[in-house]
Amino acid sequence: MKRRPVLHATATATSTAIACTVALLAGCTAQSDDSDRPTRSSSGPAPAPTATSEKPTSEKPSGEASTGRTPDGTLLVTDFGSDTVTFVDPDGPDRGPFDTVKVGTAPYGLAVGDDGRAWVATAEGVAVVDTESRTRTALVPYETEGLGEPSHGEYRGGGMGIALAPDGGHVYVGVNVPDGNGTLEVVDTRSLEVTGSADVGRRPFDVDVSRDGEQVYATGHDSFDVTVVDPDRLGDTGRAEDATRRIEVAPYGTEGGLGSWLKPHYAAVRPSDGKLLFPFEGEKLVVVDPDTGRSAIERMTADTHQHGATVTPDGTLLVVGTGPIDPARDEGPSLSVRSADGKERVIPLDGPHEDVTVSADGRTAYVTGGFTRDGYWNGLTVVDLDSGDTRRLAAGERPLGVAVL
Repeated sequence: MKRRPVLHATATATSTAIACTVALLAGCTAQSDDSDRPTRSSSGPAPAPTATSEKPTSEKPSGEASTGRTPDGTLLVTDFGSDTVTFVDPDGPDRGPFDTVKVGTAPYGLAVGDDGRAWVATAEGVAVVDTESRTRTALVPYETEGLGEPSHGEYRGGGMGIALAPDGGHVYVGVNVPDGNGTLEVVDTRSLEVTGSADVGRRPFDVDVSRDGEQVYATGHDSFDVTVVDPDRLGDTGRAEDATRRIEVAPYGTEGGLGSWLKPHYAAVRPSDGKLLFPFEGEKLVVVDPDTGRSAIERMTADTHQHGATVTPDGTLLVVGTGPIDPARDEGPSLSVRSADGKERVIPLDGPHEDVTVSADGRTAYVTGGFTRDGYWNGLTVVDLDSGDTRRLAAGERPLGVAVL
């Protein structure tokens, strides 16, 4: 087994040089790197948004209102660099971006419900987007304190991972608190109010929900863990200390702390048994039983730093490889396609990528090219999962989250 480099928060000139050679990686550097952290005003945090609903707003290149129905199969992409979401036609005669909506500062993850509403985690709050009219219809401000001014950068405060309950009644958003542990906030999708919260790990990159909706999982990138939350114990009274359990996810150990590259990023819930799948470095797949806290490790083959992950109903796991930690020993960006029986195909990708989703028929993957750090590109790669062929589409500025409408 290869020994991976570990970068410590007290970086030396040598470790700085190494970091410069791996600009493809996002969200994995020590917090001492202030070049990509949120900036804070000496006058203190900006006032939090006060309205939870508003007149529909939209930002179009022409300044005109949206016209026409949003076609089925349209991609919705969060634009971390331009505070918008972009609607992208992946297959039509005029394929590519065709509309944008202003949602809030530095949008990260998103989730789309059966009712056509998209829920977008921004630095300011959870934005609600009507995907038919292509307008923002509400902004639900966070109740978590200490977020600082809404800003960009990989350590910015505010929402990161986000997920919908299976019945569509609640949204769960992981809220990053700079220099501290995060929270999971619960938003009622009818009242558009925060109805509960729980303490979770540092920088909750990803949030997932069990198939029955009885558990929520917040992946703490900087704390090497996943927090299992019982949403029924989170009510209007606020935090319930007995509603959470922490499970460490650290197959390489926790040496290096905040400066380590070897942390969990995104998880996927396996359809067959509800276990959590955490890919690491194209070498190890950590399979966590959220009920017992026990883990098993399976071998992976891409040999590259990995971020975004999703799983299809038949159990096929797709994992985004962002590029090497050490270019002398590791492979470049890729998309791993792992069948339910553990067999893998590794499809090379050109340049950095972050997250992935799959078409309704399971034959096409869409992989975003944006990052919270340098090395991003403003588009996404369309991958034919049968042939392995790839093509590129334009998207918004630093596209991160992606969903199929």
